[in-house]
Amino acid sequence: MSKSKKAQPQPTQKTFAKIFDLFDAPVMKVNCGEKCAHLNEGGPVCCDVDNAIPIMQVAEWKLLKSRSNLWKAFKPYDEHTQGIVDELSDQCKAVECKGAMHCERDNRSLSCRAFPFFPYIGKDGEIMGLSYYWHFEDTCWVISNQHLVEQDFIDQFIEAYEILFKKDPEEYEVFVDYSATQRRVFSRRKQNIPVLGKKGKIYLIKPKKGGIKKGSKKDLPKFKPFK
Repeated sequence: MSKSKKAQPQPTQKTFAKIFDLFDAPVMKVNCGEKCAHLNEGGPVCCDVDNAIPIMQVAEWKLLKSRSNLWKAFKPYDEHTQGIVDELSDQCKAVECKGAMHCERDNRSLSCRAFPFFPYIGKDGEIMGLSYYWHFEDTCWVISNQHLVEQDFIDQFIEAYEILFKKDPEEYEVFVDYSATQRRVFSRRKQNIPVLGKKGKIYLIKPKKGGIKKGSKKDLPKFKPFK
């Protein structure tokens, strides 16, 4: 008789409450939503499910539902969005909020607080810092203005994901894989990966050779239409 697979630890509502208490710094001092709104009929790109569907863990969903009526379950509206929902694990849920005009900062999801960044995991398995979702290069103003990202945001971001990964090894593996995917994509593009780290450090990852060098704000990329 084969041994049953040991259940992976899962984050609880208490875990996300701790993360929300600590991770509340704005990404930058300017209202970035106003900078991209002209590309999205007057609303922030990241607050529109036509552009990005927020994904929550079930514990996060239950916590936010207990605190506010801001969130509701996302209803797929075409084959593509149905596919996104169908691919989610039992521990995750696709959601949507009432929109940017009704935002409650204390009740934002982790993905909302972190956007457009994700925790970049180096080949050594450590969180190096923040890299960005490259699919939004042509719509997210923040990606072209990373020199304005506040250090408090970076530090809180890293600490929040350190807490999450300790409680959720599967989520850690998701970003290990995503970081590896970014290295493959940027290798084909022949482009270094910029990573925002602690103490104001900027790293430039050479995805093809695997090297790392120190960068500066002038090395951070800009993309059309913000270039």
